[in-house]
Amino acid sequence: MSKPHRKSIVREVIERLDSKMAIGESRYQAKVERRSAGQREWTQSTGKIHSFKTRSVYQEHAIRFAKWAREEHHITNLEQLDPRANELASSYLQKHIAEGKSAYTLQAERAALRMFFGDRSLAGDVSLPRRSMANITRSRGAAKHDREFNAANWQPLVKFEQATGLRRQELRDLKVRDVFVDHSGQAWVHVESGKGGRLREVPVLPGRDADVLSVVRDRQPDEHVFERIPKHMDVHSYRREYAQALYLHYAPGRELPPPGVRLRPQDYDKVAAERVTWALGHSRIDVVLRHYIR
Repeated sequence: MSKPHRKSIVREVIERLDSKMAIGESRYQAKVERRSAGQREWTQSTGKIHSFKTRSVYQEHAIRFAKWAREEHHITNLEQLDPRANELASSYLQKHIAEGKSAYTLQAERAALRMFFGDRSLAGDVSLPRRSMANITRSRGAAKHDREFNAANWQPLVKFEQATGLRRQELRDLKVRDVFVDHSGQAWVHVESGKGGRLREVPVLPGRDADVLSVVRDRQPDEHVFERIPKHMDVHSYRREYAQALYLHYAPGRELPPPGVRLRPQDYDKVAAERVTWALGHSRIDVVLRHYIR
């Protein structure tokens, strides 16, 4: 009699990640419920994966880790791997630190493994290098792919993005009916499903209403506002422009917070920064201050 077929460790990794998927469920609401149940840390993970992009990144890291454990430690299934998760994850990260992997890759690897094993303290004894603004080259210089995008050929799209600061997938999914003007004359963009499945209303940058409304004028409500978003369009840089302009609008008389230093409360307008954070679809003001406003 033939032996029953046993799943590979890669298949087990994929199936465990499948069980953690929560597409369409609000990450924000899940955190509210966990907090109301007595779990006081707001930044705590929900233990679920709320976007396909996050799933793709986490799966890549988890499978690479599982293959390493199989090759280096002869572990062939999760039953063997789970009890050694902390030990092996620590060893894995230490190896990558020694190889000089970037702080961003290391942070992503640990986040993926913590989600995969359901342990927020996994590899907590490993001191990862700190992420530094000085090491970010994306959207702060002329990258090669930026030269492959000619903004002059995409002016309606570029101006729309500068006026709204939407994410790439939010631009892609946007319908004509999602752009509206309220009773006071303020133009808004309704995002039905942003990061984590959250909806929000995004204020159009004051003075830029025409750049937004002209794109949707006399069109059918169910049409997509844009048929295509160029792959090489630097969406992050336009979001940053929007964030800085909106912050200065909400904080008249102030300058942008100083870069490269630890911010003190008096260095920025908290209310203005919170409003920009919401407009961008983020939940953490410190992230927006660090990567968008300054």
